[in-house]
This record gives sequence, structure tokens and C-alpha cells, in this order.
Amino acid sequence: MSKPEKDHAALSDVFTKDTARVDWHDETLWWIRAKRDNAAQQLPEWELLREQASRIKENVLSRLDTYLLEFEAQAEKNGIIVHWAKDAAAHNQIVYDILQRRGLKHMVKSKSMLTEECHLNEFLAEKGVEVIDSDLGERIVQLAKEPPSHIVLPCIHKKKEEIGEIFSEHLGTPTGVSDPKILTETARNHLRDVFLTRKVALTGVNFAVAETGEFVVCTNEGNADMGAHLAEVHIAAMGIEKIIPQRKHLGVFLRLLTRSATGQPITTYSSHYAKPRAGQEMHLILVDNGRSDQLGREDFRNSLKCIRCGACMNTCPVYRRSGGHSYHTAIAGPIGSILAPNLDMEKYADLPFASTLCGSCSNVCPVKIDIHNQLYKWRQVLVKAGHVDPKKVAAMKLMSFTLSNTKRFVLAGKAGRMVMKYAPFAVNNSLNVWYKQREMPEPPAESFRAWYKKQGNNE
Repeated sequence: MSKPEKDHAALSDVFTKDTARVDWHDETLWWIRAKRDNAAQQLPEWELLREQASRIKENVLSRLDTYLLEFEAQAEKNGIIVHWAKDAAAHNQIVYDILQRRGLKHMVKSKSMLTEECHLNEFLAEKGVEVIDSDLGERIVQLAKEPPSHIVLPCIHKKKEEIGEIFSEHLGTPTGVSDPKILTETARNHLRDVFLTRKVALTGVNFAVAETGEFVVCTNEGNADMGAHLAEVHIAAMGIEKIIPQRKHLGVFLRLLTRSATGQPITTYSSHYAKPRAGQEMHLILVDNGRSDQLGREDFRNSLKCIRCGACMNTCPVYRRSGGHSYHTAIAGPIGSILAPNLDMEKYADLPFASTLCGSCSNVCPVKIDIHNQLYKWRQVLVKAGHVDPKKVAAMKLMSFTLSNTKRFVLAGKAGRMVMKYAPFAVNNSLNVWYKQREMPEPPAESFRAWYKKQGNNE
């Protein structure tokens, strides 16, 4: 693939032009992060749960092939039709083939970040198939013709007034109505007909149990259940990393997932699907799409532990103030910045640099992914592969040359103070992006080294 038309920095500029929105977005996500902290503190065994979840996932990744085959065998015994898809194109084609065999042109879909990753909606639209997203947030961004900006809160970037305008245009609500209760009721009435008339429903998968061949879908709205229970065909799309060994392990992950995501004790609905009901057809698609490659990358394989809670996004200072769409990939934020380069290094080379490396993402991750370390390692890989702006590489080499020698470092410090004092325009200009949203500091009267020596200390 070629490089994107705009990288994270350029797309962030679009979002940050609306200062009020940026502040509101930042404060809202930090409020959710605070709810997460409060929920975690209610459990004395919280850190033990994180450690257990991490180790269970490590076990899964070390025996992924075995667990997948065990799951397939059990699922097929239960009457589920299992498909394997090596990439997004194969996944999309399998879904289309299922629809085509039954002559269906309409489908209802609950939240599935995997289908966003595979661009399923766009693919089916080109084939003449109408897909209606039934998750409220997903439906809002679908009507707005936008991708979700957050994996748990798809329309977190939208204000209620904007949602009111969208509903007025597409669902017929009166102009100027922004009461959340009215908007929710409007969406409920709109989607009721969709659930009753669609013969095929697609859901994601949060967890799949190798021992039993069942899979679990977690929602707060019950839309996945409505779609799956009323449809004649249920399709479940699942990344191969969603496997857990035994049903007893579900308790660990269900206690962590929603507390990390929204600060709730548990999702409103944690629905188990083990077999199709009488007369129903149930398909499950196991999707690789680069996951095997990531599994083979020793420094990055732990990213496959991710349970898609979004906690790293809610805490990330860069994500909170740049918005999800600035990441130009299905899964935004810190975890997306690790996963995306695995799919296409050149296209997503900018994302690992969209981080302060503060480590807050790693601190809140419920499965202990070392996110900030992986972001740092991706930077090294991308530089060596030649996917970084040559000007940035040259600047880093110059900095390395300067900092590696004491005399050069001291000389550079003197030159810097002189420039700041007598020629600030040489630094504070449109060519230096560092000062784009900063003010030039006052030049120091002396260096730290000189001040330290005056205190009677030896260098």
C-alpha cells in the first residue's frame, strides 16, 4: 500500500481546530478513566486478576494452533459451521457467499471491530447489500458516513446536538431536538423494524471457549441478541486470538473487561452462543488477517492479548486530544498504533510516533500488554526499514552526534542560548513544528552545568 494522504499529525490538526471539542473530548474520556480506577479499587484482587488474565493469554498464544483446532472440533459438534479466513478479503467473501446462497440483500450487524478492520460494510455495499449497524453509537457514525472513533464508544467525538441533526436528517426527528432520551427512543423504534425484517445477523466475538466450542458476545444494549435470536442466519466474525482455553477462565476476563472499559462491574448482556436454535443456521469465521505475522514477532506478539476494552485510549493524552479519526485505522489509540504497522508498515509508520511513551496505557491494560514499550520498539523497526521521514532521521542522527560528545554538547548549548536570545525567529517559525502551538521560553542566563559548578560541585 502507498502512504496515506494525511498522517496522524495532519489529521490531528483537523480535530484540534475546534478547541471546545478537544477539551470536552479530553475531559469525557478522562472521566471514564477515573470510573475505571474507582471500579478497579473496589476489588482487592484486581492486580491478581490482571496477572491471571495475562498468563492465560500467554498460554493461548503459545498453543494457539492447538486451541483453535479444539475449538473448531467442538463448535462443529455443536452444529456451528466454521470457516477459516486468512485475510480481510477472504472474510468478506465468506460473508457475501453466505448471503448470496440465500439470495439475501439485507443484513443487521452488531458492533464488530474486526469487520471495521476488514471494511466489510464498504465491500458489501459495492455488492448491493445493505448493512444496518444496530449498536447505537455505530448507527450514529454510519448515518454520518464516518468510521467509529473509539472501539467501545464509537461516536464519543459527537456532541448530542450533532447527533440530533443527524437523526433529523435521516430518521425524521424535529429539528433542534437533542434530548438523549428522545434520540435513544427514536433509534429504538428505527431499529425495531430492522431486527424484525432482517433474516441474517452478524455479531462479533469477545471470547471463544476451546473446551466447549461456544462463543461469548458482550453488549450493553442487547442489540447483538436481538439480531442473532430473530435472524434465520447468525454469522459471527472472530479474530483467531479471541480463544480462551476453558469456560472457567471466562470469569477472569468478564470481571476485567467492562471495569476497564467503562467502569461498570460487568456488561449488561454477556451472551453465550453454543449452537444454532432449531431451524437456524450459525456460521463462525476465524480470521487471521496478519495475526499470525504478529504472533511471529517476538517483540509484538503480546499485543494479541488485547480484549478490546479501550482503557488505553481513555487514558492516553495524545488520543484524548487528537481524536480517534486522526489514527486513520480501524483501531485507534495506543493499541491500534501497535497493531496497524503489522498490517502495513509504510501506511501506518506514523502511528507509533503518536505517543508520549508515558506508560499510562500499559498501567491500565487489563491483560498487562507492555504497550508503551512496543510503541518504542516499533519506532526502531520502522526507522531501520526506511519508513520514517528522512528529515526526522537526519535530525535524530544530528542529535546523536551532538549528545555523544561533551564538548559538542556544551557548544550546542551555548549556541542555543545565543539563538534564543538574539535570533528567536530562527527557531520560532512555521518551519519548526515543535513551536507550532508553543511559546518561546525565556533564554536561560546560564547552563545547568555552569550553575551546578557555582554550587561548589565538581562536574
